[in-house]
Amino acid sequence: MLNATGFNLWADGYDKSVGLSDESGTYPFAGYRKVLNRIYNGVLSGNGKTVLDIGFGTGTLTTKLYDRGCVIYGQDFSQRMIDLAQAKMPQAHLYQGDFSTGVVDALKGQRYDAIIATYSLHHLSDEDKSAFLKELLPLLNDGGTIYIGDVAFQTREELNACRKQAGDGWDNDEIYFVYDELKAVFSNLIFEPCSDCAGVLILPKSDR
Repeated sequence: MLNATGFNLWADGYDKSVGLSDESGTYPFAGYRKVLNRIYNGVLSGNGKTVLDIGFGTGTLTTKLYDRGCVIYGQDFSQRMIDLAQAKMPQAHLYQGDFSTGVVDALKGQRYDAIIATYSLHHLSDEDKSAFLKELLPLLNDGGTIYIGDVAFQTREELNACRKQAGDGWDNDEIYFVYDELKAVFSNLIFEPCSDCAGVLILPKSDR
């Protein structure tokens, strides 16, 4: 697992390294652009435009939403990533904090139309993923939605097949989403695959 220092060192070359993997159609970032486009369109098709981005990195996606008039809030544990993103989005409300310990207090007092997380929550265990999503759901406005774009699979069998194909390139420190298992906790969860190793998990706020 990368720590904050690792992400600080990776920040300047992050977008380039992601793009190379996406273009070659290889794990882990195959389908990256499709993932971001799906979330972008999903957020903009909603009624509200207040967005919380968890682990926003250099702001690749949130900058596009910011430019479309969205009010952006965000949390990331790399100060270097925050600096790069803030330069692109001067009016965004960006906070440093390790989301493995939860949402920072400054963000808990807000309510959001969409909460997004792209290629960040795989640093949490399966149990912590569920707990964190349960923490995020009350922060949504009525009709709001959580969008998670990440390395993700429909089934554990599909994950294991990707692991075998990736061989030594597989990152054993990261814990990827398995939709069938997470749906047992969130019955209204939706999964939209974007490649053999990535997709978007969509979790609307329940009416109940």
